[in-house]
Amino acid sequence: MNKTIKIYIGLLILLFVVAIAIEFSKPKPINWTRTFNEAHTIPYGTFVLYNELPNIFSKSKVQDISVSPYEYFDDYYSWEDSTYLTTGNYMLIDDYAEVDDVSAQELLDFASHGNTIFMSSNYLPQKFLDTLGIELENDFDFTGEAQFSLANPSFKNDSITIDRGLSNIYFSKLDSTKTTVLGYQKFNEAERINFIKVNHEFGNVYLHLQPMAFTNFSLLKKYNKKYAAAILSYLPDGNIFYDSRNKKRTELGNSPLRFILSQPALKWAWLLALVSLLIFIMFNAKRKQRIVKVIKPLENSTIAFIKTIGNLYYETKDHNNLIDKKITYFLESIRRKYYLDTQLLNEKFVKNLALKSGKDQRKTQKTINLIVHLKAKQVCNEDDLKNLNKTIEDFYNN
Repeated sequence: MNKTIKIYIGLLILLFVVAIAIEFSKPKPINWTRTFNEAHTIPYGTFVLYNELPNIFSKSKVQDISVSPYEYFDDYYSWEDSTYLTTGNYMLIDDYAEVDDVSAQELLDFASHGNTIFMSSNYLPQKFLDTLGIELENDFDFTGEAQFSLANPSFKNDSITIDRGLSNIYFSKLDSTKTTVLGYQKFNEAERINFIKVNHEFGNVYLHLQPMAFTNFSLLKKYNKKYAAAILSYLPDGNIFYDSRNKKRTELGNSPLRFILSQPALKWAWLLALVSLLIFIMFNAKRKQRIVKVIKPLENSTIAFIKTIGNLYYETKDHNNLIDKKITYFLESIRRKYYLDTQLLNEKFVKNLALKSGKDQRKTQKTINLIVHLKAKQVCNEDDLKNLNKTIEDFYNN
């Protein structure tokens, strides 16, 4: 190796070291992603609020919900006396309340038994709007700065102003017979309703349309925490069931590769290495792969086919798929045999099925309730499959 090549190599190494030093000396940019995640300390996370909940509700227990509201509260529902085995306040703070219709109905049922639902979101579940007689409007013509205040004179000094990340969504229609206005927002001198309480049978539903007020960016600014504390003061003492749509995304934090995946340069280098390795394996295997022996296919008899399909489902343990197929075949047999519409599995359908099939109405109701429950459940196990199979067989045989 001559002297010139050594100089070039030295300059290349020096350039590489300087580039690394410059990259690490750059200040980390602020992440303005609207996550509303209680584990995030970025401006639009809810780390501060979540960690202050035990202080705000000193006599209450904060419980995390890592599944859908339906799956969580359905386990506490007693079918024997139609009551819930737990009480408290369900809390959801998010930009968009991703609550499906089944979970939304479960939350309304939970509130009707004397509990409380609190949601702070720009976009509320449609099931809530339809059931509670509420309509929303979105005014796109606003400056981006708004003043938030509460209707109660006791909180007149707790008004705040936020100038970032807002949406001018407000309540445009309410059911005055069961709704109480609790707060307002003012954009461009136009005051609109953004916080209400709706009486729902024996419980209450609190709906707030500005979740930005509960983010780290807002709570750590001046006296904004007073506004958030005043809103939460409407919630009664009791367990806090805290829900977050981003909980499952935090699983990356426990990965051995969490540092590599958190750095864009290292992440792309890791992905590039994986792709290169995959391409190498594909081409290398193609060139050195032995001749594949031709295996005569099995005889396609009926019994052998059934055994093969049975073993396939047994090995994969795809209980949800099997449950969906059994429910589909069962409802199809009802439509074909009794000429009944199976789109709505309500009390009228159960009564008609019991009359046409000559089955006991109580057992028929039990069968349909199990089908509705399993269709709504996201993850089914082997016991659910066995229970469904036994219930359907009992319906056919008895």
